[in-house]
Amino acid sequence: MTSSPSAVAAVPAAPSAAALVHFESAFTFEADCWDVHDAMDRGLQDFVLLDVRSHALYEAGHVPGAMSLPHAKIIESKMAAYAPGTLFVVYCAGPHCNGAHRGAVRLARLGRPVKLMIGGVTGWLDEGFSLEKGAQGG
Repeated sequence: MTSSPSAVAAVPAAPSAAALVHFESAFTFEADCWDVHDAMDRGLQDFVLLDVRSHALYEAGHVPGAMSLPHAKIIESKMAAYAPGTLFVVYCAGPHCNGAHRGAVRLARLGRPVKLMIGGVTGWLDEGFSLEKGAQGG
């Protein structure tokens, strides 16, 4: 009796050289919650953290230091306040939500450097970090 491979092994893994290129390139597109928190905690925040969910969800709980800018509102006139090379890090609710991807696409279309904070709010909380409530400060 011949057993068939699992769904995991049915498609062979990529050659190591291709896997290396793929996984190393992920760092150019993503930042994790721990690194974002560490940079902010150490005063090394060289990026703008954008919560791209609705203002209501932002007010209910957001990453401290994040700015509220729903992904549909990311337009050139709103970005004009930032220098052209400003790095934006976007997040949404978590891995079950594609809002951060939508925000990243809008920023990239505007020619803005952007990374996605993987895990979003869910990942932030999973790391043991707290959220802040309330409206965005002036």
